[in-house]
Amino acid sequence: MPELPKVERKTLTMKETAEYLGISYWLVNQLVRRKQIPCARVGGRVLFRVQALDEYLNNKEQESLKK
Repeated sequence: MPELPKVERKTLTMKETAEYLGISYWLVNQLVRRKQIPCARVGGRVLFRVQALDEYLNNKEQESLKK
């Protein structure tokens, strides 16, 4: 039986997201509650796509330059 290719994860947990963004778990939790960060709720878990987080950061950077 041929071996299946390994699937690369494209989502992060809240803890992994906090590490990825360099912020605290508590702050990620607050951003989710306030609906200020893109996420998906799947089976009681909150997941974040890496691509969406990168876009979120880019938007925040652009906003900071406008002020």
